[in-house]
Amino acid sequence: MFTLGNLVCGFFSIVVAARVDAPTAESIAKQPVSGDVSYSHPTRVLGELDPTDPTQNLMLSGWLIFLALIFDALDGHVARISRATSDFGAQLDSLCDVVTFGVAPGFLLVKMCPQPTFQYRDAIWIIGASFAACAALRLARFNVETGEEDDHLYFSGLPSPAAAAAIAGFGILFYELRRESHAMHDTAMIDHVIQWVLPFFAMLVAALMVSRIPYPHVVNQIFRGQRSFGHVVGLVFLLVAIMSVRGYSVPIMGCGFVLYGPISYAWNRLHARREHPDPIF
Repeated sequence: MFTLGNLVCGFFSIVVAARVDAPTAESIAKQPVSGDVSYSHPTRVLGELDPTDPTQNLMLSGWLIFLALIFDALDGHVARISRATSDFGAQLDSLCDVVTFGVAPGFLLVKMCPQPTFQYRDAIWIIGASFAACAALRLARFNVETGEEDDHLYFSGLPSPAAAAAIAGFGILFYELRRESHAMHDTAMIDHVIQWVLPFFAMLVAALMVSRIPYPHVVNQIFRGQRSFGHVVGLVFLLVAIMSVRGYSVPIMGCGFVLYGPISYAWNRLHARREHPDPIF
């Protein structure tokens, strides 16, 4: 049920993103704005959403991917606690992940970038499709290479849920920028720059999914790894930051995790080369 909840969230993320109309010359010329939706009453959010507001649809689509992320993080633990682990469940999990963390963020990417999509429609659609394809390749490789004796504390390559979260976070960011456009300066310029940078960022994320760069399994390391006092304090500050500035902290953390892998990998390689320099003959 948790795994299928992941799939349902991914399906409705695509449905909500599909509400956003294709960009036109008039919509590109007009700076998008969004009505305010209060996060202080989560049970009222759906009632406050305007189905015709494209920015609110992007935000809702992004949050649905994050809700699926929670289901995906919990289904394995629930299966182990209830002693219901099986090969069927593992295969079902990957099939659901292809939709939720491959197709949904790839489709959302196209809808989040109206200016690049209007000028280079084919290129942006190809990037979105490539993202979905890399997610499928990543999940297939994970199924083949992961055995029962694996401790699941590290991933080989960027995990597809983290890749999807990094893309989905921008849907929330666009909502915050356009909702506060009346109170912040230069939001139109920031919005424009992010739209043009996001497709290139998505290509980097897709490449990292099929790479061999190691990434930590955050959930398993929290539940299984050794937790020092410093880790607990850091987790508390992280939760405070998320609750304080939800719309901005989520994409920042997503981008930070994506970039952590190659930066850490390059640093470790450089450090190892300094400790063991190549012999001179």
